[in-house]
This record gives sequence, C-alpha cells and structure tokens, in this order.
Amino acid sequence: MTESARLGMPEDLPIVLDIVERHAATLPDKRGGAMLLADDELQGPINARFARSIGDDDAALIVGVFDEVVFGVAEVRVVRFDEQRAVARLDYFLVDPEAREVAVGESMMNAAVEWAQSHGCSGIESRALPGDRETKNFFESFGLKARLLTVHRAFD
Repeated sequence: MTESARLGMPEDLPIVLDIVERHAATLPDKRGGAMLLADDELQGPINARFARSIGDDDAALIVGVFDEVVFGVAEVRVVRFDEQRAVARLDYFLVDPEAREVAVGESMMNAAVEWAQSHGCSGIESRALPGDRETKNFFESFGLKARLLTVHRAFD
C-alpha cells in the first residue's frame, strides 16, 4: 500500500467533486466557513473550473492517491503580481478524512511545490480557516507562514 500524487485527469473529476462537496458541507459550522463558501474567486461550477485546470498552462489539478484510489485534491494556479513576480496559490487543498494519516496530503503538497517551482513561482500559498489548527500545522510543516491575516467583525 502506497500513497502518491499525480496530475488529475478528466476521469478523476467525479471522485474529486465528491470530496469537495463533502468538505463544503462541513464549512458552515466552522468559523469563517460560510464566508469562504461565498468567496467570489471560488464561485462558479466547480466541475468546469477543475476541468479547465486540467488543461491550463497556469493551473493544475493534483490528486492524492492511496492504493490507486483518489483521496485528495489540490488545485494550484499561478498568480502573477507583475512581470517578475508570481506565486502559486492553492485554492483547494482537501484530503478525505480517511486518508489524513497515510501521507496523501504530504504527497500532494510535494507535488504542488514541485509544480510551482517548475512554473517559475517564487513561493506557494494557501488559506486556513481561523481555529483550524490541523490545517495550519500541516502548512507550517512545509514552511508556509502567514503573510496576511484577514480580520472581520460581523454586524447583526
């Protein structure tokens, strides 16, 4: 039994969409989750977005597998600040809870870093919800550190 990561293919989309939908169902109960679901950058039909990432030079869909079964998905894209500076942004990075202890996420992160470097990015970034210590610790284990915090106060 072995874990690995590879570029996603069109035939991976049904299981990838299932992983995303199951994860999205848990977000409203988490601090900041409802606003993340409403984020304009993440709106639109997810299947079409992921399908575009499969064939895009500046984006990739990475799947994490264990024993040839897909258990995770990462969508990474190049964000250009100007002609010289670009970072890779992980808009989605999800691992099925069943596979979080078998290094599927680590394989995906290593693949995303390698992809980012091969596309000339100076770094890689992602998001974590406030209070999601597990996600924050995971990203920190790969050297990611907060560069910008968004603070918010809701009005009734």
